[in-house]
Amino acid sequence: MRITVKIGSNVLTRTDGSLDVTRMSAIVDQVAALRKQGIEVLMVSSGAMASGRSELKDLVNGKMDAVDQRQLFSAVGQAKLINRYYEMFRDHGIPVGQVLTMKENFGTRRHYLNQRNCISVMLENGVLPIINENDTISVTELMFTDNDELSGLIATMMDCDALVILSNIDGLFTGNPAEPSSSLIQFVEPGKDISEYISTVKSGFGRGGMQTKSNIARKVAIEGIRVIIANGKRENILIQLTPALNGEKTNCPCTVFLPADNEVSSVKKWIAHSEGFSKGAIFLNKGASEKIQGEQAASILPVGITHYEGHFETHDIISIFDYNGQKIGVGRTDYSSEEVRMAIGKRDMKPVVHYDFLYLE
Repeated sequence: MRITVKIGSNVLTRTDGSLDVTRMSAIVDQVAALRKQGIEVLMVSSGAMASGRSELKDLVNGKMDAVDQRQLFSAVGQAKLINRYYEMFRDHGIPVGQVLTMKENFGTRRHYLNQRNCISVMLENGVLPIINENDTISVTELMFTDNDELSGLIATMMDCDALVILSNIDGLFTGNPAEPSSSLIQFVEPGKDISEYISTVKSGFGRGGMQTKSNIARKVAIEGIRVIIANGKRENILIQLTPALNGEKTNCPCTVFLPADNEVSSVKKWIAHSEGFSKGAIFLNKGASEKIQGEQAASILPVGITHYEGHFETHDIISIFDYNGQKIGVGRTDYSSEEVRMAIGKRDMKPVVHYDFLYLE
């Protein structure tokens, strides 16, 4: 079994914003125990900012803006964080390797495969990958929403059996977790709409991140990966969740997104998580909209396109809209926008988006 464990900053930091080394050590012990059970673990860990802030709290120039602080704290904190992990895992005889990435590294198939190969080599040689966003240079609008999004990308890229998202609450609730009337949602079946329970307003109980967590969890589960959201501050949480990783009952409070019973190719997994890199869009007529959403596999042909938007090149990611203007998917185009303009409505031409590179939402 192979799993990705995402450890949130609210798990690894204390109330004053400093790194909780005791909690960090406990999670390391649990990961080591999982490895002894034969479970391959990939870690997506926050905590660099907290590490850097605590290291420089008496030296920081108060005139720095938010971007400067993010870069400085991350640069110093990432070194400190990975060193702590290195020392803690060394006590268990486990070598670790650091993977710093950026969202744009998932935007092209070549970069995507390069990352996958790097992590695969680490796993094949018994090295535990510890992955994080490279915050020292990821300071533009093209950033991960947070490490939840990154962990979803890693879990699908590495064909994991499960993704465990450790937060500071037990999972998704039917209301504010602080309210006695709220209850924990234990299971979410594929396709179930739980939007009414997800608040978009941040609060001290961590619900501000629940919309992102639920969106990522649903997408990953659709691709056949079990997703578990649990409280990383609970003692031995990963050990308690072991039965849930295998689809068995656990007494540990958590929310499990049940995986869909389907096979999704690695290419389609990449496409599914690439909508943030869309360079343009194509709009389909009614016939084409109905055909590609039918039971039989179908590609998008020029004859079914009514118009396009944006400027894109061959092999860019583009969004797909139906005849009602509703977004229905994303795909990798085999045409540039100029070629689409000249081919719209024509028959007997190669697909603009081949089915193998088309992901429908």
